[in-house]
Amino acid sequence: MLNVAPKTYTYERHQPEETDLYKLVQSNWLSFQDQVEQDLGYPLPDFVIKEFEAYLRCGILAHGFLRAQCTSCHNEMLVAFSCKKRGFCPSCGARRMSETAAHLVDHVLPHKNIRQWVLTFPVQIRLCLAVRPKVMARALDIANLVIGSHYRNKAGLTAKNSKSGAVTLIQRFGGSLNLNIHFHQLFVDGCYELGTDGEPIDFWAAPLPTVKEIEEVLSKIIVKLTKYLERQKIIIRDVDDGGFQIPIPDEDTLSKLQATSVTYRFATGKSKGKKAIVLRAATDNDHTATKGLVAKNSGFSLHAGVATKSHERDRLERVCRYIARPAVSEERLSTDDHGNVIYRFKKPWDDGTTAMKLTPMEFMERLVALVPRPRVHLTRYHGVLGPHYKYRKQIVPKPPAPPVLSLDQVDQVIGPQQLQMKRKNIPWARLLSRVFNIDVETCIKCGGKMKMIAAIEDPKVIRKILDHLGLPTKPPPLHPARGPPKQGNYFGDDFQQHFEMSFDNFNQYAD
Repeated sequence: MLNVAPKTYTYERHQPEETDLYKLVQSNWLSFQDQVEQDLGYPLPDFVIKEFEAYLRCGILAHGFLRAQCTSCHNEMLVAFSCKKRGFCPSCGARRMSETAAHLVDHVLPHKNIRQWVLTFPVQIRLCLAVRPKVMARALDIANLVIGSHYRNKAGLTAKNSKSGAVTLIQRFGGSLNLNIHFHQLFVDGCYELGTDGEPIDFWAAPLPTVKEIEEVLSKIIVKLTKYLERQKIIIRDVDDGGFQIPIPDEDTLSKLQATSVTYRFATGKSKGKKAIVLRAATDNDHTATKGLVAKNSGFSLHAGVATKSHERDRLERVCRYIARPAVSEERLSTDDHGNVIYRFKKPWDDGTTAMKLTPMEFMERLVALVPRPRVHLTRYHGVLGPHYKYRKQIVPKPPAPPVLSLDQVDQVIGPQQLQMKRKNIPWARLLSRVFNIDVETCIKCGGKMKMIAAIEDPKVIRKILDHLGLPTKPPPLHPARGPPKQGNYFGDDFQQHFEMSFDNFNQYAD
């Protein structure tokens, strides 16, 4: 059998201004801001506005770029600046996905069996986790504590002489662009035995968990989380019907939009209180896990069926990329002849639903609800993988030795200034080569070495270079705001004071 080398693809600049997502935001952003302010009485938070404005600048050459030049034939390539936001930008999300996965595999997750535990919550709890980051952090602590205790018990160890290890990626979106806070926890599939000083002296590999054990773990998580929510007076029990209340200030427009996104509904425009239209076909596969290592209880679910062996590092990286993927898939997004947004699901739902149809303003509302709040970390490290664990370096993979370069190579390849700087992120060119097999460092004309020579930020220089190359010198203009139709408040005056949900009333909308 012949060994065929994988095909290497050449780099082509991503043109976001030509995508359906960019055109939708460009056409409706100003109108949506006006609609929110009219319907909810207050504007969107500043950090949400900055998120969208940064996305509209992301990848647009008219806002600045890097110049790369071939050291042989002097052919040049322009690389536009990116927004580096965490909300819905597919380009920056894809880079963060690849960088996160490579970092976890190369520098964090040890060469042991790794098991993924996925914890999802009822609709009511999702809103609480989205609106109150401290509650989300406490829910994650509870999940990590209970699953870590499961591993200790399987190894016959105690909390004093053992420690588990995990990395949690908090995913904020569902398959239908709805707000859906859930946890993907990558646990080292076993437990470390500790010495008297807390150093790891042995590792106990855990056997495959049973469905009964997963059900017990989920039950303990539910009990602990429910008690915590009751102590914080987030859950108010009633003799006849349990209630769930989250006070939302009048000016907190984001939480109001998130509240309706969690329940698959809308808070503004003509669709106030309504659900999105779904498109159905013949029933195919179920979109939720119902078989295998999965447990469900009271709207919660815990899945532990995905695991990798210690030598399956490539497969582990694919798992990491999947759970760190962007919220919006441009490949599954399109518009119909009437201007409606069609978003296809990756897998058909159990009732045959294959896609949903949204108006542009409904689509904008879904995007806004996906924007994370500032200073909320979406990747967390626990146990022996935590940054404050004294002996962490003994657990994580050893960093590869740096290549030995001559003085001429140092000056030509990375430069004297870059040599003195400690690189924290994986180079963009190496990410493209590692994930997509795209060679951005080789000239497409002569095969020579491409080298970054300048960062162009001066508007006059930007216009001069783009005009010389025959490229647009101005960014795509935003469409002016359209006056929304007058209509009443679907939710009534009480919605301005607080948003109330009942466990029973909204269970039907859970995934």
